[in-house]
Amino acid sequence: MNRWWEIGGAAHGGVYDDRWRRMEARGEWVHGEADLVSWFEPASVLDAGCGTGRVAIELDHRGVDVVGVDLDTRMLEEARSKAPNVQWILGDLTDVEITAPGAAEGRREFDLIVLAGNVMVFVEVGTEAAIVANMARHLSPGGRLVSGFRLGLSPLTFDDYDRFAEDAGLTLEYRWTTWDREPFDGGSYAVTVHRRPQDV
Repeated sequence: MNRWWEIGGAAHGGVYDDRWRRMEARGEWVHGEADLVSWFEPASVLDAGCGTGRVAIELDHRGVDVVGVDLDTRMLEEARSKAPNVQWILGDLTDVEITAPGAAEGRREFDLIVLAGNVMVFVEVGTEAAIVANMARHLSPGGRLVSGFRLGLSPLTFDDYDRFAEDAGLTLEYRWTTWDREPFDGGSYAVTVHRRPQDV
């Protein structure tokens, strides 16, 4: 079962944004993920597992062409209410097919796909490889898959994730301890960047 639903899923959505508002009120910076994504200067981004849209909306404000996809209807409704101009898609990351608005067919490719907020450890155990493979299919040549997650919340390990990415044709480019690119210290949380090779 998808762990997001096990812990309450949509019920948590009602308080999700309040957490970030409280952090901002304390003077804490809440856009570290968007900062890292922006560091790569992508023209297009897929926010996979976008929730209420915190990362996608910030990227939209920065002028990035961004699409958000999530399996939680209530979270997406909240995202749409805050940013109706952004394309929000209800879909399962294992098999969602993103197309350009108005396109009858043809998969859309992105310069960067971000899986923030521990997305990879909230998905259904056993679907992780399929998710990585599907995200890789939506990357432009030279595009990057960026994921941050903590060990111990599911059976997924960093070695597993690297293997799934390699099987999907991606190459490990960076691994950091934080979204502000602190060197990886071998701890339980990591932000990992895999890259699709440039087509020859």
